[in-house]
Amino acid sequence: MLSRLVSRAVVARPAASASTPVLASMSTSMSMSTSASSAASSATASTSSASTPTHPSKELITYLTLSNISDNPGAIKKKRRIGRGIGSSKGKTSGRGHKGQKARAGRGVHPSFEGGQTKLYKRLPKRGFTNVHGEDMVPVNVGTIQDYIDMGRLRVPSSDNGEEKEAPPLTIKDLVDAGITNSTSVKHGIKLLGKGRHRLRSPIRLEVSRASAKAIAAIESVGGSVTTVHYNRLALRALLKPEKFDDTTTIDDHEDEDDDEEDGDGIGVGKRKIVPRRARPPPKLMPYYTSYDKRGYLAPEVQLKRIEERLGKVSVADDDDTSK
Repeated sequence: MLSRLVSRAVVARPAASASTPVLASMSTSMSMSTSASSAASSATASTSSASTPTHPSKELITYLTLSNISDNPGAIKKKRRIGRGIGSSKGKTSGRGHKGQKARAGRGVHPSFEGGQTKLYKRLPKRGFTNVHGEDMVPVNVGTIQDYIDMGRLRVPSSDNGEEKEAPPLTIKDLVDAGITNSTSVKHGIKLLGKGRHRLRSPIRLEVSRASAKAIAAIESVGGSVTTVHYNRLALRALLKPEKFDDTTTIDDHEDEDDDEEDGDGIGVGKRKIVPRRARPPPKLMPYYTSYDKRGYLAPEVQLKRIEERLGKVSVADDDDTSK
């Protein structure tokens, strides 16, 4: 038995020794091919580097286009989807827990719910009220008017031909056209306030809905005047948007050939422009517009002044006719 094992070992040894040179020759050939390829690659790199000069001072520029624009890394974070299995950490009950009011569809209670006790907004007392009959006025300061005059956006009316006549007053439409406010915000009128009165130096005449005592004193101190005039909603619309009332309206139902004739103004004989007039103030506003302290247009002093101005114009016109 021992002799057989020894013979097998003796026979196997030459086979192992015979295969060893083969393996060595294979490894030697592989190493030689590897070294040859590396030498060839280095030679190729040296040739390419020699043929293509490098410019270390220049930098590679990448242009930003729609094809390569993207968000910064981490700028967008995918939200966690709920109800997609227990592996998503928000599966099964989707983070709502088991049963209860907060686990149902349309869950939750109102933020003001306090467990059944009286809510805070019901425990607090009520203060004040909303005046449903109030008329909100757009505030305009005399300093703002002077600024717009200095910018040239608001022209101060002057007397015609240098004659001693009162210049026409500035109305709400003039203030709107200048850009001090817009017509859509003027619901009931404009109130004149006295802020910036130390900058006022232009003698202007104004017709507004309301005016404060300081604003009246400031304008009259530089030679101007203020008159408070009542405008109802229709009259205010006709003042701010007169183009809405430019359509002619037939006042005669007879359709004759004479109706088609036109006078010198280009308006049909049987047609006229209907522009609504200002309505008188309601009884609750009558004390305001009849007070001279408020410079109301229905005050006796203001009306007397207007009559004197009209008579002065008539007298000046008569003097001009007699001189001719």
